[in-house]
Amino acid sequence: MMDFLSVLLAALASFAIGAVWYGVFAEPWMQDVGMKKGPDGKPEGGQNPMMFAASYVMQLFVAGLMRHAFTTSGIETIWAGLISGLGIGLFFITPWIAMNNMYGMRPKRLTLIDGGYATVGCAAMGLVLTLF
Repeated sequence: MMDFLSVLLAALASFAIGAVWYGVFAEPWMQDVGMKKGPDGKPEGGQNPMMFAASYVMQLFVAGLMRHAFTTSGIETIWAGLISGLGIGLFFITPWIAMNNMYGMRPKRLTLIDGGYATVGCAAMGLVLTLF
């Protein structure tokens, strides 16, 4: 039961960090993805709440697999969870984002924004997963 709860909380922690992260980097991120803004400065046409629900579900997938990988690898301490999560974000997810952005001819700054979030979000997941 605690494993399930830790996955829910790890996904929530990363999701919350994403809200703050993309709040801070909203302007450059929207520029780099070519998103049009409405008069209120928010994305034109608004944002569908289902995007946020789907994002949390995807965070659950990542947290669930991280929990499995940590369990099978014997990663139990908070420090090991933090460093392992950091490594997953920095060396698994960010390079994939970089490849997609490179082939899509997107600005390098977009990789820094999205890869930065992947790194910090996974580090937070790793930390939360090893707290329980």
